[in-house]
Amino acid sequence: MVALFGRKRRQQRSFDAAATRYKMRQRMFSIGDDYEIENDRGERVFKLDGKALRIRKTILFKDMDGRELCKIQERMLHLRDSMEIEGPDGNRIAMIHKAMITPLRERWIAKLEDGPDLHVQGNIVDHEYTIERDGTKIAEVSKRWFRARDTYGVEVAPGQDVVLILATAAVIDTMAHPAR
Repeated sequence: MVALFGRKRRQQRSFDAAATRYKMRQRMFSIGDDYEIENDRGERVFKLDGKALRIRKTILFKDMDGRELCKIQERMLHLRDSMEIEGPDGNRIAMIHKAMITPLRERWIAKLEDGPDLHVQGNIVDHEYTIERDGTKIAEVSKRWFRARDTYGVEVAPGQDVVLILATAAVIDTMAHPAR
């Protein structure tokens, strides 16, 4: 869709035409952190349902039929702020935290339970960063693609776990903007 991902931006992408693109929008006036995620055709495909009034931040990642795909929870009593992504069976998929030393850019790490870790770097606060696995870019997050406030895009390379990538972007957004 040209409105979401303009022609100039599409020409600069490093992924082929099979890349999936998503628009994440945070609702401004809701209880908890609620997001609706749309694909590049404008169809709502996922919902992140923030649970308010809990001791620790909890976000349920659901499909549009309401089935829970994963749960995101803040981890308390850790040396570094961290959040965990759990599958619907309650098993940990990933633990995400900010890297200790970040000299030039912000860096985050998603330690996966079954596979190589994801490394996130760039301008996290402004939603301009990449997600890499084994030195290969597997996703890009950018706010430049949109004029709307609190809206950003996530482009995922073919063959990647879309739910994991989108959940990782949601975790980083939640941790980088704690005042929301």
